[in-house]
Amino acid sequence: MGRKVGAEYLKNDTCQFTVWSPLAEKVEVVLKDRNEPVSLIKDTQGYWEAEVPEVPPGSLYKIRLDEEDEFPDPASRSQPEGVHSWSQVINHYSHDWQDQGHESRNLEDMVIYELHVGTFTSEGTFEGIIEKLPHLEELGVNTLEIMPIAQFPGDRNWGYDGVYPYAAQDSYGGATGLKKLIEVCHQMGFSILLDVVYNHMGPEGNYLSQFGPYFTDKYHTPWGSAINLDDKYSDHVRNFFIQNAIMWLEEFHFDGLRLDAVHEIIDRGARHFLKELSEEVDALEKKTGKHYVLIAESDLNDNRLVTDYSKGGYGLEGQWIDDFHHAVHTLLTGEDAGYYQDYGKAEYLAKTFEQGFIYDGIYSKFRKRRVGNSPKGIAKNKFVACIQNHDQVGNRVLGERLGQLITFEEQKLAAGTLLTSPFVPLLFMGEEFGETNPFRYFISHGDPELVKAVQEGRKREFEYFDQKAEEFPDPQSKKTFEESRPNWNFKEDQSKNTLFEMYKLLLKMKKEGAFHLFGAEDTQTKFDEENKVLQVIASDKETNLMGIYNFGKMPFRVTFSAEKKGEILIASADKKWLGEEEFPKERIKETEVPPKSFMIIKI
Repeated sequence: MGRKVGAEYLKNDTCQFTVWSPLAEKVEVVLKDRNEPVSLIKDTQGYWEAEVPEVPPGSLYKIRLDEEDEFPDPASRSQPEGVHSWSQVINHYSHDWQDQGHESRNLEDMVIYELHVGTFTSEGTFEGIIEKLPHLEELGVNTLEIMPIAQFPGDRNWGYDGVYPYAAQDSYGGATGLKKLIEVCHQMGFSILLDVVYNHMGPEGNYLSQFGPYFTDKYHTPWGSAINLDDKYSDHVRNFFIQNAIMWLEEFHFDGLRLDAVHEIIDRGARHFLKELSEEVDALEKKTGKHYVLIAESDLNDNRLVTDYSKGGYGLEGQWIDDFHHAVHTLLTGEDAGYYQDYGKAEYLAKTFEQGFIYDGIYSKFRKRRVGNSPKGIAKNKFVACIQNHDQVGNRVLGERLGQLITFEEQKLAAGTLLTSPFVPLLFMGEEFGETNPFRYFISHGDPELVKAVQEGRKREFEYFDQKAEEFPDPQSKKTFEESRPNWNFKEDQSKNTLFEMYKLLLKMKKEGAFHLFGAEDTQTKFDEENKVLQVIASDKETNLMGIYNFGKMPFRVTFSAEKKGEILIASADKKWLGEEEFPKERIKETEVPPKSFMIIKI
């Protein structure tokens, strides 16, 4: 399973320190409450280690390199004083886990709810999330996905600027608060996933390069030099991140990981890092008897991510499909700036319903090249789809959610399109009641020059969008952070509460298999491009199922044969959902699907 790194508390106030620094001549542990440093012993692979007595949990320490500079431990489990200060020894074994009855859940059975710990509740902590679990239970989701929690600078950040991947953010409650959240989730029947970042490290407090060649200049990413996964010394860099994944799964009992932007994990070796990670997690499954899921985020539309090892794939359980989001979003909003210019057709929504990827080798106007490969043969429930997520909301100029961009009827249409689709659904916090507060990009860096660089960089990112510079929210401002919290008084608003009730029913129906036929490989689609209408038709020996999604401005008429009448399972334009129609409960020969609405019919 590889080599553990960091400070591992053993017992009787003894701690094992292990630091990888292959080019150093001397490595010492400096304990805050001792006058003399402790020398570590180097092995042939560049690991320095020693068992050190009289180091109780809570001890603060740094790593001294070559008798000069002192830095926090790259594999620190706790940074109670921030990213530039002392690391802390914690006792992993002190938590008496009470989640033994929790059963692993396959990806295909998950309904995922993405949340940001800092803004999800007013407390902004791991334990603060616990009070909202009854709401999520009522909603019908069964899996939480928390945005990255690796220690980052300050106390406001999306999490993708983390610099200590082994340390749970201290301002969120650290390892203790995180374990309590996971335990309660498991006791209530929730699975919980962690978003991890193995493609870059944040800029502030990132001292990895002081310890060794963790980065390579062979490749560059949007964040600078790439993490070294195939250059000299890369075996041990790979081990650093794989051991991190194993820690979250084994020590913290996470049910799986969401792997951020894997297209920027650059590895040209014969055994790709993602395959090695997947194989190591397979080995952990055999060791623990538990099942874990690995879900990749990628903009490459590459089927290798979820293809079996035997067919040359990486063997991950699932991957996000941005194509679905973009197809729905552009039909609803009409937006065509930036990458949205590649979408906006009912034909494309039909294609993603059929197979997941729209860009399966076809030409992209935005990228000015062909994108993707064929997903043929890949089960649709290996794809995770959404109509909102942290990126697609927060990376807008003003961080507007769908609730700010489209009408109430269109919000119901969007929800129905997602939750009746054959994919694993992912909801973004507050989506279920049409939250209108924005979710914006925010930071709390301590370096003024870095703050300025981020502020200017965010403006450059939106060169494709028409926005005045003075309208950009300041990512460093606490106000930007505070405005990104959901408003939990949604039940006082009739339309928001009605949307919540529709989400509840759709999720209940989905779990009961009402829409499972749409996952069949031979599902048929028809589209009316002029009127922006999609029909999805699937059948088995006993049942025909039809979904009609009307994104246009005119009603769409549906007629059935005399022998096969239709039963409306759900119609978003019904008065029950604050629509203007009252549809019959008996079986029908024909009906109309109003504009900006969807209808599911069993035939």
